Amino acid sequence: MTQNRLIVLAARPSGVPTPADFRMIEAPVPEIGAGQALVRNTLMSVDPAMRPRMDDVPSYTPPFQIGEPLEGQAIGEVVASRQPGLPVGAIVNHRLGWRDFAVIASGTVVDTTVAPASAYLGLLGGKGLTAYVGIVNIAQLKAGETVYISAAAGAVGSAAGGIARLLGATTIGSTGSIENVAFLRDELHFDRAFHARDGSIAAELQRVAPDGIDVYFDNVGGETLDAAFDALKTFGRIASCGMISGYNAPMAGPKNMFTIIRKRLRMQGFLVSDHAASLPAFLDLVVPALREGRIAAPETFVDGLENAPAALISLFMRGGHRGKLLVRLGVEKRS
Repeated sequence: MTQNRLIVLAARPSGVPTPADFRMIEAPVPEIGAGQALVRNTLMSVDPAMRPRMDDVPSYTPPFQIGEPLEGQAIGEVVASRQPGLPVGAIVNHRLGWRDFAVIASGTVVDTTVAPASAYLGLLGGKGLTAYVGIVNIAQLKAGETVYISAAAGAVGSAAGGIARLLGATTIGSTGSIENVAFLRDELHFDRAFHARDGSIAAELQRVAPDGIDVYFDNVGGETLDAAFDALKTFGRIASCGMISGYNAPMAGPKNMFTIIRKRLRMQGFLVSDHAASLPAFLDLVVPALREGRIAAPETFVDGLENAPAALISLFMRGGHRGKLLVRLGVEKRS
């Protein structure tokens, strides 16, 4: 191929992104220089954390620029190389998704004998490590404790639930889709699960955890965080991973912050990039469990680069995908 398709940011969204905020362009496949490799992308990740980068405001990662390609984790095959560490034919994980071809100077060669390449964008990649960091490093979850995980059917939530089970904890998960409640219980083996309907979360937590929870793994914020404050036991912990309820609109702060003092709670936000040293311990725990079927790696696939914007938008709708949402490149949309 001589042409490279790329998805660029066409406009900054107001609220939930729309198709008009994206545009596909074509450009020549780039040449590589010394120390670089050309990768044909085959899989790419779409993640809620991309939404804040679509706004022109300071964040922990630079904002996307109008007219410039979006970026995100991707898996691809090296098709040309002047980088000894990235030989032709290698399957690599890198950060230049949202395009058919990418020129990279560094990337991680993945071992597809351990797991399918897609797993390195989900359970065995940044999503799984994020879950591990939140559960182990931040919340310091112990065997016999009870952990509540919001957005539990998603990539990070499902991994957090699986890791918590490996540690011997009781797991409670909530999901915005009533269909995914059974998925949490039957396929991800959460001990208890419920549908997080507006106005019902506190009552549902009281029903499924009448004795309270020791840890809350927060992916949602807002009303869900309020409810978790009330459900937490004295000396409970909150690992603040994400707050998707506030990505598209202003989010009110918790109404019951005094609970932190009264119950002596600990709440800490974290970025997985600060915890690279935890990768070996994470893999030591998760890889054998994945091989032995003791932890799941659910995935939902969308076909075609042209459908990546719709896939990203779907993350902000209740229900839909399960586990890691991935786009397969180089294939037509399947019926």
